Amino acid sequence: MWTRAELKDNAKKFFKFNYWKMVLVALVLTMVGGGGSSVSSSYTQRTSNNYRYGSMSSAEMVGFIVGFMVVMLVVMVIGFAVSAFLLNPLVVGAQRFFVVSHYQKAELGELGYAFSNSYMNVVKTMFLRALYVFLWSLLLVVPGIIKGYEYRMIPYILAENPGIDTKEAFAMSKQMMDGNKWNAFVLDLSFFGWIFLSLFTCGILAIFYVNPYIYMTNAELYVALKEITFGNAPTGYQNGAGYQNYQPNQGFQNYQGYQPNQGYQDYQPNQNYQQNQGWQNSQGYQNVPNSQQGQNYQSGTGYQDMNQQNGGQSDNGQQDDNFRM
Repeated sequence: MWTRAELKDNAKKFFKFNYWKMVLVALVLTMVGGGGSSVSSSYTQRTSNNYRYGSMSSAEMVGFIVGFMVVMLVVMVIGFAVSAFLLNPLVVGAQRFFVVSHYQKAELGELGYAFSNSYMNVVKTMFLRALYVFLWSLLLVVPGIIKGYEYRMIPYILAENPGIDTKEAFAMSKQMMDGNKWNAFVLDLSFFGWIFLSLFTCGILAIFYVNPYIYMTNAELYVALKEITFGNAPTGYQNGAGYQNYQPNQGFQNYQGYQPNQGYQDYQPNQNYQQNQGWQNSQGYQNVPNSQQGQNYQSGTGYQDMNQQNGGQSDNGQQDDNFRM
């Protein structure tokens, strides 16, 4: 079973290993997630100021309303197109960067991964995810929040297998988050102190530490839930094609930080993944026996072979599960 302390400790290790690139990708991801909300509001303010004073005839009023609706419709269509066809694939690429960082030093080229790998499937699946959360939110706020957590893993699933069937991606995310929604919610709350503190630095702390730290921790949550739910293969994925030259127990030497040229063994740039081989034939991971679940996610070492004899012993001590700053 994963703990907040374990996820955060791992995130800090990987964050330090690839600091500046993570800062840049986190900045892109933050801008993609938070942009596009000021266009309509600024237009509304200008038009309301223009017509606030003075009288208008009924014909002018009708013309204003029709013109306003047309402009708003155009803005909505443009915003939808930009979000669906540009921003969502960027989100998937950014999340891929953080997932790859769990195993090896990721490159900035991961940002564009979704544009060249099953692009339309990524667009469709991410659009349906947003649509379903929106429709559930129309009922009440709480159902929308619950569904948001239920579909939380979809961008990460697409990041590793962009060609996966949409229904399977939703089903896998639901299975991974089953019984973990509340713990994931508490994990999000545990960053409130950092977010609050970053307000006093005009966002500087958020750019250079808080945001990359949060994104990397969320990627660690995905890796942990994936291993607990579906198990793991000794070299990362089935047939060893997921990551190049990945050797178990060599990610970090004896948990003593990063040694020069010993971060990841035999890492070759531009060989992070083989295209569309994350999950073989879009079949996802096979469930593992319950007796094996939750035993293979070890601090700071990526994937561990559950039957490996020469790996180091896992830490059997219970880590402090209180909120970590």
